[in-house]
Amino acid sequence: MVAYGKKLRELQIQEWKGYYINYKLIKKKVKRYVEQLEVGAQNRHNVFRDFSMLLDNQIEKIVLFLLEQQGVLAHRLSDVGKEHYTLIQQPNSSNISELQEAYRDVGRDLLRLLNFVEMNAIGLRKILKKIDKRFGYKFTDYYVKTRANHPYSQLRQIFRHVGIGAVVGVLSHGLADLQDLQQCQGTYISIYDQPSYTHQDPVLNSIKEAVGRLSNSTNFLQFLGRHAFIMQEELPSPSEDHIVDERYHFMSLLLNLANTFLYMVNTYIIVPTADNYTLNLGAAASVCGVVIGTMAVAQMFSSVYFSAWSNRSYLRPLVFSSIVLLIGNTLYALAFDMNSIVVLLIGRLFCGLGSARAINRRYISDCVPLKLRMQASAGFVSASALGMACGPALACFLQTDFRIYKFTMNQDTLPGWVMSLAWLLYLLWLWICFKEPTHENEGRLVLYEADTVHVAVENERTQPLLMNSEEKEQDEEGEEENDNAEETKKPVTSIVVAYKLLTPSVKVQLFVYFMLKYAMEIVLAESSLITEYYFIWSTSNVSIFLACLGLTVLPVNIVVGNYISNMFEERQVLLSSEIMVCIGLLLSFHIMIPYSVTQYVGSALITFVSAEVLEGVNLSLLSKTMSSRLSGGTFNGGLLSTEAGTLARVIADGTITISGYFSESNLLNTTLLPALLISVSSIIATCYSYNSLY
Repeated sequence: MVAYGKKLRELQIQEWKGYYINYKLIKKKVKRYVEQLEVGAQNRHNVFRDFSMLLDNQIEKIVLFLLEQQGVLAHRLSDVGKEHYTLIQQPNSSNISELQEAYRDVGRDLLRLLNFVEMNAIGLRKILKKIDKRFGYKFTDYYVKTRANHPYSQLRQIFRHVGIGAVVGVLSHGLADLQDLQQCQGTYISIYDQPSYTHQDPVLNSIKEAVGRLSNSTNFLQFLGRHAFIMQEELPSPSEDHIVDERYHFMSLLLNLANTFLYMVNTYIIVPTADNYTLNLGAAASVCGVVIGTMAVAQMFSSVYFSAWSNRSYLRPLVFSSIVLLIGNTLYALAFDMNSIVVLLIGRLFCGLGSARAINRRYISDCVPLKLRMQASAGFVSASALGMACGPALACFLQTDFRIYKFTMNQDTLPGWVMSLAWLLYLLWLWICFKEPTHENEGRLVLYEADTVHVAVENERTQPLLMNSEEKEQDEEGEEENDNAEETKKPVTSIVVAYKLLTPSVKVQLFVYFMLKYAMEIVLAESSLITEYYFIWSTSNVSIFLACLGLTVLPVNIVVGNYISNMFEERQVLLSSEIMVCIGLLLSFHIMIPYSVTQYVGSALITFVSAEVLEGVNLSLLSKTMSSRLSGGTFNGGLLSTEAGTLARVIADGTITISGYFSESNLLNTTLLPALLISVSSIIATCYSYNSLY
């Protein structure tokens, strides 16, 4: 990873050099004020005031230049528009191409301007994160609260770019009209009368992508991809993406997605029958919480060693994972005939030790080209959602009872046998078709960033020959940047060091992730116990219920990705989703009135769907607020979020077992109470750090 300051110098447009954010100056100010605060030469109030003035001046410089350039583009479009009107009055096919190219020239310059704003927006976010890290997050809270919500906010011009849309509209309208003239259709097609009509032009497509990134707008594919928590490096260079292109192999990517799907099937296929299995082995039905949770306990350890192993290889850990899962599922199935709860738990422990989700994520971030990474990330999430739905659905079709030789085949053991066969077939497919990518830089990890920046401008950024004074300045600056780059590249060597890099806002987002995983696990893991106690549901009914919950993931993300996330800020969707999770949990309690199927299914649906929406927004915000040092190495941001979620599942499954042991009649309320308290705490924490999520 190259330091941002160095990439800013490399990618900036030279004639606009003086209008970019002075990243170097602000970094020096941060360093100087830290030293002064340590010796007591400055107080925090003065530091905040000085930094606010400095950032105000930087933002004002950027915004005024942006407005000036918008005026230049508007003037050029006005001139082109006059020629356009003349052409309509006297059509001339030879002039149409010239006028189209004139519109495209304006579009290319607009694209340059958009990337100018985008690079400054990234720099400003990085500066705020750096100040948070050194001084605490209260500065960002104060600065955003006082600037972003002001009626004359210049900060909003950077992050919400007012006025660009009008220029894009004129370009789209002009090019669409000229295309109509060129094809001699004789009809007038207005983009305003027919919003669904889109003129396909490479320049317009590039502008649309740039505007989408800058405005943080999204669509279904992008929103779904956020659930994977796979981040691209900011300002990626073409050479870096070229290396990834060489490592890309479609069949290997497909094998990783298949691994993700099978593992999720493996996780949830036992949920409908786990309570019945433990009863047949002589244990209490509530021990199903331990059976389900054992897999999560092992996954906490497997995530670490698989994350480290992926620094050197992808094939070997995937082969190891498949073998371990094959053994684990076989032991799970054999436990019935051996009449041993211990063998059952060991089998699930092996299944958790075979969790290769860290490898699956890592492969997408390291070996899939940038242009395909969002689709691959969405594929990862879709495979997970499909596996979550197919697991319980498959259990529904395994309601039988027969023997093969000395082995019992029934609803309890067949999930183990079926998954053993599935992993055996997958292992053979993996060995034959997987292509091990080259590892040019061992330990390299380009991970987990939602603010993908793809500079797609054909500009005239030629590097001028430097004067001697400039050479000296660049040498000094380059030396400082190299030191910072080395610090940025330095891998995090322990979980303790990784924790120290977390700012308060990142800790809040990890807590939110813990909360949503806890709530989801409570809903899913205790479903068989609750439905049997209150409604006397069969295994088939539970399986269908869980499968339907899993199938809501994709439709809900279509609605949120295409509509809701385009109308509201991510922090607004985050807080709203947390409140909906809390409401869903409140509605789930059994108080006074008889507990009905409608109440249970409705409240579970609200909780689960809200948690799914919350997960995508939460991981997106995590990627924006997390330190860049946590984008690489074994103990990376993805591992931290995985550990937080897995720990939540372990605690939730343990809560189910303990609560069921003391009183099965109070199991529902006893397990929901901690979930409700955690949910309320997360809402309070989000409100406390709300302005730092701007």
